[in-house]
Amino acid sequence: MNVNQIINMIVRIVTRRLMNKGVNAGIDLAARRGKAKEEMTPEEREEARKARKLANRGRKTMRIGRRLF
Repeated sequence: MNVNQIINMIVRIVTRRLMNKGVNAGIDLAARRGKAKEEMTPEEREEARKARKLANRGRKTMRIGRRLF
């Protein structure tokens, strides 16, 4: 394994982690509808929690689908 391959491997790992953080932040923002936690009512917090749970279930489903095909 040469230096170029090692660098590419590290760049891919870092890029993947940054993309995952960005996607998770975007899903959380969409679930909260742009409001801060302090501004939300208990009902809105529960709805946001359910939306995040649904997004996680969707991600798991996509992973399973990729494995099948």
